[in-house]
Amino acid sequence: MVTNQYLKDKRFNIVKKRIAIFASGSGSNAQKIMEHFKYSSLAEVALVLSNNVDAYVLQRADNFEIPSHVFDRKTFYESEEIIDILKRLEIDLIVLAGFLWLVPENLLKAFPNKIINIHPALLPKFGGKGMYGDRVHKAVLEAGVEEHGITIHFVNENFDEGEIIQQAKFKVEAEDTLETIKFKGQQLEHQYFPKVIENLLKKYN
Repeated sequence: MVTNQYLKDKRFNIVKKRIAIFASGSGSNAQKIMEHFKYSSLAEVALVLSNNVDAYVLQRADNFEIPSHVFDRKTFYESEEIIDILKRLEIDLIVLAGFLWLVPENLLKAFPNKIINIHPALLPKFGGKGMYGDRVHKAVLEAGVEEHGITIHFVNENFDEGEIIQQAKFKVEAEDTLETIKFKGQQLEHQYFPKVIENLLKKYN
């Protein structure tokens, strides 16, 4: 719902940029984004959406008094409902924060170059369908690479193939385990993702 305060701010030319976050699980990155923009004069998280009714990210949104919306596969891929909601709320940027479904073509066309994702590896390595969460980190350990990290990128019609916006990396030590590289990666995610979002929004008219 477009609030009276939003309309009032719009009349006085002080409307904040509006962010929609899509997440499928716990939502630790969503939490950091909500914290980052809670008192921001530039932008606000206007909506959190999930394809999982049990996702903890919905509780996180509620804790910040941010509206949320849950949808199923049929709604996402066979209707315009999600696009209509995003348009009605005048969303400026869509952020995928642990969202596991491929974004459909109609949503990509409705928000060209306005959808970004974070991936827990240094793309193009360890990306693609089925590569998410612990699966990525296990593959990294099995490959014996010396560096690991994160990638923030624009979203296109293929998993993890959009234009890279920023990467950050760390050295994989001989004693590292699944839990330690996961922790190191999450630290980078929480450090960089909100800042990249802010910098992108500053470029938008």
